[in-house]
Amino acid sequence: MQLPFHDPSFINVVWVGTAFICGYIIRMTGLPAMIGFLAAGFILNFLGLTGGSLALETIADMGITLLLFTIGLKLDLKSLTRPEIWAGTSIHVLFCILFFGGIIMAGSTIGLSALAGLSLTQSLVLGFAFSFSSTVFTVKFLEDKGEMSSLHGRTAIGVLIMQDLFAVAFITFSKGELPSIWALAVPVVLLILRPLLYKVMDRVDHGEMLILAGFFIAVVTGATGFALVGIKADLGALTLGVLMAKHPRASELSKSLYGFKDIFLVGFFLQIGLSAMPTISHVKIALILILLLPVKSGLFFILFTRFKLRARTALLSTLTLSNYSIFGLLVVGIANQQGWLSLDWLIILSLALTFSFILASPLNIMSQAIYNRFNTLLCRFETDSRHPDDIHIDIGDAKVLIFGMGRIGTGAYDLAAKKIHKTILAFDNNEEKVEQQQEAGRNVQFGDSTDFDFWSQAKLSGVKAIMLASTHLQTNLCALQEIRSAGYTGHVSAVAVFDADITTLKEAGAASAFNIFSDAGAGFALHTYETNFSQPLDA
Repeated sequence: MQLPFHDPSFINVVWVGTAFICGYIIRMTGLPAMIGFLAAGFILNFLGLTGGSLALETIADMGITLLLFTIGLKLDLKSLTRPEIWAGTSIHVLFCILFFGGIIMAGSTIGLSALAGLSLTQSLVLGFAFSFSSTVFTVKFLEDKGEMSSLHGRTAIGVLIMQDLFAVAFITFSKGELPSIWALAVPVVLLILRPLLYKVMDRVDHGEMLILAGFFIAVVTGATGFALVGIKADLGALTLGVLMAKHPRASELSKSLYGFKDIFLVGFFLQIGLSAMPTISHVKIALILILLLPVKSGLFFILFTRFKLRARTALLSTLTLSNYSIFGLLVVGIANQQGWLSLDWLIILSLALTFSFILASPLNIMSQAIYNRFNTLLCRFETDSRHPDDIHIDIGDAKVLIFGMGRIGTGAYDLAAKKIHKTILAFDNNEEKVEQQQEAGRNVQFGDSTDFDFWSQAKLSGVKAIMLASTHLQTNLCALQEIRSAGYTGHVSAVAVFDADITTLKEAGAASAFNIFSDAGAGFALHTYETNFSQPLDA
C-alpha cells in the first residue's frame, strides 16, 4: 500500500501531529509550547511537507484577531496616558530606528555582502521593524503567569499597544492612501453600537452563544468593520475589545475565547516556519540581531526606571519585551510588496523572532530569580522619587495576609473577618479590583505576592497566617519561594486547581493547599449550615 505523502489531507495530519509532538517535547523542558510550534514549521518545511489544505493564513489571522480582542477586554485606556507608556515607547522606537538602521547602513557601507546595496531608507525601515516586541509572546507569558493585571504586565501591554499604533501609521503611509472617508464615522458608530452590544451580552447565555458572540464582536463588528473603511483589521478587534471591557461579563467572555485563541495561534507559529527555508547566510544575520537584542532590552529598562518605576517592575516589563515581533514581519512584508526590501529580510526576521523566543523564554521563567540575584545592582538605576503606582507597602499590625482578591480571596477575607477576629490585610495586583474592594469596605492594597522587595522589607514577625488565593500555580510557587526566603516560618496556605498541585505546593513550603473544585462541597455545606441553623458552626 502506497502512503499518500503528497495528499493534502495526509499532510494536514502530519502538520497537526508534528505540531503536537514538538510542542509537547518543548513544554516538557519547561519552555513555552510556541517554540515547539515554530520548530515544527521549519521541520515540515525542510521535509517539503508544505502542501496541506489547512488554511493556515486564515487560522493565524483569526488567532491574532482574537488575541488583540482579548487584550482589549482587559485594557485600561488610562494606562496609555502614563508617560512611561506613550513617551517611553516613542523614545524607544526612535532610538531603535536610528540604532539598528545605523548598524545596517554601516555594514552596507563597509561592503558586507549580506547588507550590500541597502540604502539609508531601507536601513531605517528595517530599524523600525526591529523595534517591535511580540504581542503574542508577551501576552502568552503574562497570562500563563497570571500577571496580565500587574503593574509590569500593564506596562508591557501598554508599550505593545503604542507600538501597534505606530504599525498602523506605517501601514497607512506605505499604502500611499488614506482610509476611506467613512472612517470618520467610526467614533459615532461605536457610540451607537456600544449599548446595543451590551444588551446582546446581557441576554446571551453561558454556552456556545457566548463564544459565538465573542467571534461576532471581534471578527465581524471589529476586524471586518474597520477593514471595510480602510483601517487595519487588527486595530478594529482591539478597539471593540476596549469598547466591551467595562461590561460585567467581559472577563467571562475572555475566558470563553481563551482556548480558541490558543489553538488558532498554533497556525500562526506553524505558518512562520512553513513560509520559507533559511540559508546559512540568513541564520548568521539573525544571530547578529540576537546579539544586538540586549541593546533594545537595556533601553527599555533604562527608560522605565527614568520614569520612576522600581527596578523590579522595570526588569519584569523589560524581559517580556525582549524579543522581536510579528508586527516587524508585517512591516518587512509590506516593504517587500512595495519593492523596498527583498524576501530575504522576511526570512531573516522570522529566524530572529524564533531565536529571540528561545532566548527570552528561560529569561522570563527565571525573571524573579534574576531580580533576586542582581537586585542590588539593578536598584542603582532607580530614581530618588517613586512612581505613584509602584510604592513599597507597609503591612502595619496585620495578623493575616491574603493575596489575590478574586472570588476565592474575597470569600476567604469575609469568612476570616467573621471567624478569626484579627487584623486582616489583603492584596491584589489589579488596581481596579483594589478600588472595588476598598469601596466595599475591605482592607485591600495594591500588591504582588511574588514581589521580592516586599518580602525582603516586610516585618512578618507578627503575621500569624498568609493565604495565597491565586489559581495560578507558578505564581503561588514563586510567592512561596519568596516567603520562605524572607525567613517566615508561620502558616502559609495556597489554592490549587488540580490534586497534583497540592503535593507540589506543599513541597514548596505550603502548610496546606486547598483544591477549589474537590473541596467546593465542604464550602457549600458550610454555607448551607450557617444560613439554615440559628447557631454558628463553631458553637
